[in-house]
Amino acid sequence: MIAALPSWLTHALHTPRGPIPWNAVVRAALTAGPLLLVALLLDQVSLGAFAAIGAMLAGLSDRPGSRRSAVKRIGVPVLVGAAGVLVGTYAGEYSGAGPVALTVLLTLVGLLVGCVSAAGPVASASGTQALVALALGAGMTATDPGWARALAFAFGGGWLLLLALVQPAPGAVAVAGTLRSALRAEYHRFDGERAAVAAVYDAIAALLDATGTPGAVARRAALTAALDQAQDALAGPRLRRYVRSKAERRLHAQYAAALPLAEAATALFWAGDPVPGRAAEGPRRLAAAVRGGAHTGPLPAPSRHAPGLRALDDALLRAAEVFDRPEDSRHPGLHRRYRSAKGFVRAALGPGGREYGVRVAVSYGVSAAVAQALHHEYWYWMPVTAVFLVKPDLGPLVSRVLSRAAGTVLGALVFAGFAALLPRPAGLVALVALSGALIPVALRHFAAMTAVATVIVLALVELGGAPQATWTRIGETLLACAIVLLVGHLPVPGQRAGGVRARLERATEAAHAYLRHVLGAPDDRARRWTLRREAYRTLAEARAAIDLAAAELPALARQAEGAADVAATLERLVDTTTACAVHLDDEGRLVPAYTRRIDSLLDELAERRRRIGLDGGPDGAEGSVGLRPAV
Repeated sequence: MIAALPSWLTHALHTPRGPIPWNAVVRAALTAGPLLLVALLLDQVSLGAFAAIGAMLAGLSDRPGSRRSAVKRIGVPVLVGAAGVLVGTYAGEYSGAGPVALTVLLTLVGLLVGCVSAAGPVASASGTQALVALALGAGMTATDPGWARALAFAFGGGWLLLLALVQPAPGAVAVAGTLRSALRAEYHRFDGERAAVAAVYDAIAALLDATGTPGAVARRAALTAALDQAQDALAGPRLRRYVRSKAERRLHAQYAAALPLAEAATALFWAGDPVPGRAAEGPRRLAAAVRGGAHTGPLPAPSRHAPGLRALDDALLRAAEVFDRPEDSRHPGLHRRYRSAKGFVRAALGPGGREYGVRVAVSYGVSAAVAQALHHEYWYWMPVTAVFLVKPDLGPLVSRVLSRAAGTVLGALVFAGFAALLPRPAGLVALVALSGALIPVALRHFAAMTAVATVIVLALVELGGAPQATWTRIGETLLACAIVLLVGHLPVPGQRAGGVRARLERATEAAHAYLRHVLGAPDDRARRWTLRREAYRTLAEARAAIDLAAAELPALARQAEGAADVAATLERLVDTTTACAVHLDDEGRLVPAYTRRIDSLLDELAERRRRIGLDGGPDGAEGSVGLRPAV
């Protein structure tokens, strides 16, 4: 029945499944509630509320990943949010022209932050916390100085980050043998990285098993996702820039050893012929060796009757050497994916950044203006609601609106029921602690996340001595939903669906750079693997943006029509390029079948780009002329 519904509605009804992240649940339970309790005991309820809010917002960034990547993933948004609290508090106190000046300030900041938020996931999370904290700082009654509020906010988020850095990972004891061994630096510091690298080898094995079947396309996409996650996990900050521990060197070597295996598996996927079952056994044993920190032992060798299988066998032999003697291995190391200042500015000021910035600014500013015009003491609720509603990485627009409305109503009703029964203040503190512990699970659906956040905020408001605002919150949320829904469908200057088009441009450039390198310098394998990773990664980002646009209402979905065809052609081009690289390694030259395939895909790509108003190539209509292979 759900399948027959329109995509914009099925997205709102879909809830991803997976194991409960118990470690994140424990962290969340030890942050907002306990911090609020300490603040009550110290008679600092206002500062405790900001600490609890900081912990709650940090919990929204507490996603699976390595400890070191959590420093940037959680820590950067927390610092930016603390700055937002500071600026918002003093802006609210000293805006001499009253609501007009404050609204103008919020709109301008929304424009700037909205543009920057398009630069990546961390920038998006930082932008969200900055705008939420700015509205809270400006709107909440200033009983404490701005610097104290900012410190309380940072302390709440920082406390959750500290827990993420010191808490043992699930299963660490089982792998290490004892709790003492699990807490040793080698196991404790790199358990997230170890899990991410092991997942790459598992994904390679799954792709080999699925080769020649209808499920192979999904397995190839899963391999790309696993490589992206491992790359991010290993690229986390470290105290010493150039000196790595033995455990870290081992993980970098194991990740690098997976790159030729992934290349060979992709070439076999492109060929489409079923692969003998024993071919996947080697990557699976490598995955188990990564998880256990052990040697691989003998690996079953696949047959060598095709270039892809020969490449797979050679890659397994090199991987076995790396796993058994990582200190003696020579590997290209981790190909870090840094976004340069130029790339950051390009993403922020490009079509996608400009479009998103304008919509954030208008939604944020109009919501603040309407809320202040209603002369409501808690006007900050509407712009805060608008910030979450306007974020495209939380789902399609109409899905976000429906989920936000439903979640607010549910959360308000739940809070009203508990508030009528619980004692003050201990009952409300317990309610905040319980709701905070549910955040990691509620992150699976925007409506559930909204319901949990609504309960926490209403409890904090009442603990602060304000009257219950349950029904007011519902009305303001519905009004903010209407504003964002209207702004989301208004035309803005420039190209529509700018985010999709910008990602397609980056994916096209990366695919062309990869193809150009394979045809021009196939012997430089380290550089080839770097370009291959970038090509598949940008393609995954483009595909995610296209799928998101396709789930919008027809008025918005039509603006991205044809983009999926461009992405599909790019995927076939990159897969073919990978097969060419493996074939060149094996025989030293390309046969006519490969060159004809590349020529056909380049022509098809140019035509499909023109249909949606893009140039033939990243450098213009002749952008692919230099990519034609010679036999």
